[in-house]
Amino acid sequence: MAKIHRPRRGSLAFSPRKRAKSEVPRIRSWAESEKPRIGGFAGYKAGMTHVMMIDDRPKSLTTGMEISIPVTVLEVPPMNVVAIRAYESFNGGLRPAGESWAESFDAGLSRAITLPKNAHGTSLEDLQSIGDDITDIRILAHTNPKVVSGIPKKVPEIMEMPITGGDIADRFKFAQDLLSKQVSINNVFELGDLVDVSAVTKGKGTQGPVKRWGIAIAKRKHARTGKKRHVGNLGPWHPSHISWRVPQLGQMGYQQRTEYNKRIMLIGADGSDITPDGGFPGYGMVKNQYILLKGSLPGPVKRLIRIREAIRPGMNLVKAPQLLYVSKESKQGLR
Repeated sequence: MAKIHRPRRGSLAFSPRKRAKSEVPRIRSWAESEKPRIGGFAGYKAGMTHVMMIDDRPKSLTTGMEISIPVTVLEVPPMNVVAIRAYESFNGGLRPAGESWAESFDAGLSRAITLPKNAHGTSLEDLQSIGDDITDIRILAHTNPKVVSGIPKKVPEIMEMPITGGDIADRFKFAQDLLSKQVSINNVFELGDLVDVSAVTKGKGTQGPVKRWGIAIAKRKHARTGKKRHVGNLGPWHPSHISWRVPQLGQMGYQQRTEYNKRIMLIGADGSDITPDGGFPGYGMVKNQYILLKGSLPGPVKRLIRIREAIRPGMNLVKAPQLLYVSKESKQGLR
């Protein structure tokens, strides 16, 4: 008789699989650059479509031929820079040394955080006087969901992003020029760049071990208790506890995940150029700046997606992809 054997699917590296604390992903690593620049950006997932392009992968079997590529549409309205934060070395790590806030804020920012009573905080002159003790310069920026028709919210998401490249003086001057201004996607990334994306995946609630871990459903002779969708063995008698490695029911989805080396296929200013007839299902019309990223991205539509420069880029590609056609056919009924 054949041996029925199917080990669990799913990596234990992501354990414990708990719900994310926030829908704003936390990014801990950033790529270095030659000159000062903002480390990342953020946008909202609108949906997917496909493009026709000339294959420019040097080792592909279809190099130079016309191919179809699936792409994800992100709506990326400008972000507001509201503060500069300086960090100093402390006890093997970093701690804030001071921050300077903009003189004026967007009206919706008070919905997200309690604004400082002293709007300026530490003055720019005081930050400069810290001098050699500063080891890192970062900015605080927030999104503008109120200008996005597909996002039914007014509360902006505020996040911290580093200024990468150059020495501390150059980074501080670069951040000082950005304070109180709006930054667009064109100021951060270029067409053809490889980026990493982070987002919170689609939440599926509490699920059993068959769906959550992919274990086999018990066969007829192995399910005499009437329980077919349970794990066959919870482990040995000793040690007398159930190991965390045993596949059991629990939270599935709604966890932060990062996908690497997503290529920017297109950067546009008019959303009508890529919005399909009837709009994107569950999202609607794209009215602001947008980008097309190759492949799929984690999370459902309307989910916030954070983008950073790729920290481990793969192949060297031609800078700008040669697009021939962007599909605007209706996506209604295809969900």
